[in-house]
Amino acid sequence: MTKSKGYAAQSAETNLAPWDFERREVGAHDVLIDILYCGVCHSDLHQIKNDWFPGIFPMVPGHEIVGRIAAVGAHVTNFKIGDLAGVGCMVDSCGHCEDCKGDLEQFCSEGVQTYNAMGKDGTPTQGGYSNNIVVKEEFALHVSDKLPLAAVAPLLCAGITTYSPLRYWKVGPGHKVAVLGLGGLGHMAVKFAVAFGADVTVLSTSPAKEEDAKVLGAHHFVVTKDPDQVAAVTKTFDFIVDTVSGPHDINLYLNMLKSRGTHIALGAPSEPYQIPAFSLLAGGKAVAGSGIGGLAETQEMLDFCAEHNIVSDIEIIGIEDIHDAYERMEKGDVRYRFVIDLATL
Repeated sequence: MTKSKGYAAQSAETNLAPWDFERREVGAHDVLIDILYCGVCHSDLHQIKNDWFPGIFPMVPGHEIVGRIAAVGAHVTNFKIGDLAGVGCMVDSCGHCEDCKGDLEQFCSEGVQTYNAMGKDGTPTQGGYSNNIVVKEEFALHVSDKLPLAAVAPLLCAGITTYSPLRYWKVGPGHKVAVLGLGGLGHMAVKFAVAFGADVTVLSTSPAKEEDAKVLGAHHFVVTKDPDQVAAVTKTFDFIVDTVSGPHDINLYLNMLKSRGTHIALGAPSEPYQIPAFSLLAGGKAVAGSGIGGLAETQEMLDFCAEHNIVSDIEIIGIEDIHDAYERMEKGDVRYRFVIDLATL
């Protein structure tokens, strides 16, 4: 077995704390990655607190993982020792279903999450708040050395989660896109939508974020608590990219869509949306969801970021500061993603 150490929640009622555990041995098609940095996603907090569904404990969170290849299996062909590599939100899938064959492994009914899931070997998966990880080589991504590694880590979730829907809906020049919420996901949605050539507006409850939005490249800013500003953007947007993870009334935003416009839900509030049918019927509007992307699309996103010098705006923390980071994240007090330096483990 592979000796590992990390920070784990022993139950939904306990804080994260140091925990020694074992991962599988490096198999013929596996790589061992020494983890250097791991991003902190809001879903990490949701999962260790059982906000969405009962968790598997002990639980080591973390699915925005970057590091360096430390060992490779006998049949590995895509990586060598010393390469930079990343791991995102999934570490396995069936490999033969329609979704897997179509590069949509994220939708595989037998897909395995990076943590809080049962692996194909019958043991729980554990995430990136740890010193290493063993994964099948096809679930590891190549990471460019052109970019600051710590700032690449959030691309493995926040990056692909926003890149994927913008690519799927072919967002580009001539489109008016609103990004709802300017946090870990929202700031990446702004960067990508601007890079793709769209006209970008940030929708936020906080007037203080306007300057940041403009620095990130947004062309416009709307304070959604101001009725006059809200009225001014009625029937304006082709797409709204909703990154808010807390409860909110999306009917307010559906009124901002043009006819045939699409509201794309990326955040995962613990309370369900309440949408009267007439909010959709009037204008033929759609509410759609999008998660992460498949492996090929995630690699495409990483390559695009390397080519266009796009990374997340981050604050690096020590692992011992994770609970303070969670509290600040809940308050929106981070610009825009915490990343754990695993050298502090």
